Amino acid sequence: MRETLISVAAVISAAGSSSRMGGVKKEYLPLGPTENSLTVLGAALSAFLCCPRIGPIVITVPPDSENGEAAARACLPAEFLHGEGQNRILFVPGGPSRRSSVHNALSLLEKYHPSHVLIHDGARPWIKPALIERIIDAAIRYGAVIPALPLLETPKEFSGFPETANIQSADTRPEEAAFITRHLKRSRICSAQTPQGFSFPEILIAHEKAVEREDRENIDYTDDAEVWGEFIGQVAVIPGDPANRKITYPEDLVNAEFGIRNSE
Repeated sequence: MRETLISVAAVISAAGSSSRMGGVKKEYLPLGPTENSLTVLGAALSAFLCCPRIGPIVITVPPDSENGEAAARACLPAEFLHGEGQNRILFVPGGPSRRSSVHNALSLLEKYHPSHVLIHDGARPWIKPALIERIIDAAIRYGAVIPALPLLETPKEFSGFPETANIQSADTRPEEAAFITRHLKRSRICSAQTPQGFSFPEILIAHEKAVEREDRENIDYTDDAEVWGEFIGQVAVIPGDPANRKITYPEDLVNAEFGIRNSE
């Protein structure tokens, strides 16, 4: 029997507006205090460049900036963009949502005919090459896989807050409370991380079907595993890495130096 040729590509999603960072583009921020410190995006990219099984890497950049690609290039070390990296690292404008940005990247990768693809948040700079390799192996075996962590606190499903309230705000008044609708079992719920790995042809098809559904309905997909699960099938889960944190708020960078030391 003829063996299937395995070739792996990667997508690093960095097209968002970083609204919860006060408008500062978090992927372009330095991780350390020195002039030679890698940026958030540079650290994430570095981990993928260290993996010999990863071929082309597509970085999504903001669509509403004339210099989107230039700004992304400027936050990366020059050595990443020359030599081998000159042909290995690609850029593509994002879309109005994370899902559409990833779809743009997958469409660009189609001409490279990868068998599998890993999709990663550019705001997760502490990803380790060892986890990337484990995800590649699992994606090859199962077709779709995510790394995940167990929840440390008991989850609850609740009714929506009134429009004037927000669960993230300490200023919510007692009369604006929501109410629990389900008591969920922590042992069967996990917190998803990236990179998420997929068979390439199927995840591209899933994104194309997601476009069709978005045209018909008001729906928002929060990650690529959800897109795969709706249109293709099951997604495997493997243990993630607690160090593989995502930067969302300014305070998430407070322990950046510690995170870098543990990613080496």
